[in-house]
Amino acid sequence: MCVKSIFVMTLSVFILTVIIYSQETKMKYNKLTPEEERVIIHKGTERAFTGEYTDHKGTGTYICRQCNAPLYKSEDKFDSHCGWPSFEDEIPGAVKRVPDADGRRTEIICNNCGGHLGHVFLNEGFTDKNTRHCVNSISLKFIPNDAKAAMDKTTESATFAGGCFWGVEYYFQKQDGVLSTTVGYTGGTKDNPTYKEVCSGATGHVEAIQVEFDPDLVSYEDLTKLFFEIHDPTQVDRQGPDIGYQYRSMVFYHNEKQKAVSEKLIKILESKGYDVATKVVKAEKFWPAEDYHQEYYQNNGKQPYCHFYKKKF
Repeated sequence: MCVKSIFVMTLSVFILTVIIYSQETKMKYNKLTPEEERVIIHKGTERAFTGEYTDHKGTGTYICRQCNAPLYKSEDKFDSHCGWPSFEDEIPGAVKRVPDADGRRTEIICNNCGGHLGHVFLNEGFTDKNTRHCVNSISLKFIPNDAKAAMDKTTESATFAGGCFWGVEYYFQKQDGVLSTTVGYTGGTKDNPTYKEVCSGATGHVEAIQVEFDPDLVSYEDLTKLFFEIHDPTQVDRQGPDIGYQYRSMVFYHNEKQKAVSEKLIKILESKGYDVATKVVKAEKFWPAEDYHQEYYQNNGKQPYCHFYKKKF
């Protein structure tokens, strides 16, 4: 067989492999109608007061129409009379905020598949949280509570603070079983603090990361071990070159099992000679940080400068 024929055959196999892979990747998502594609893929907007869920009052969970990721809980839905479903909060880590193409608004997308949801608006006074997720009904599907039970058992939350949240997120994003990560602020006294306010130390917040994970793929104990192995838990109010109250080491437990696991691992570290400064406290309200902080190293092509992996267990 001539060299040209071999080249053509190899190229054909490569192209076929790419096509098959692309088709398999698409199969992971639900098939969309042309109108759903217009909104979810091409960032369109459905007409006001025409959506299926604008006045919907059911009890359950709103999920992404394209990938079925849980996005909003019915208890966070409220009537803003704006013509689209409104939510004052999202399921932690489910929704990503990105600057809109118009340069004025903030777009919200599904953190799992990137599908367009709508826009988020702040400080309008509709609710105590002063946040309105204005979402297209066509971007959502509603799952009643009784049909949602099977979904709930597969997802859990974990919250850690160990210095600059950029570096902590960098390592957790690489961990198998982690479904999503969100950096933000917790443990303080002010609602919806800004980065500048947190850095001042006046609000009492720490830079933290909220992780959504599949316990069938990775255990909370393994995640907590990773947390202790990517930062120095013996440092007080600092991490490497970063110094300040917002950089202290903390585990925010969501249930008693997480608390017991965290305390057990700290005792193991202490038995190995580490003077652990990490505090274990009950999880509080988590405030997502500004958009430019999310997935910082992934978006900027850099490496962490104050976090390094060191096996400790």
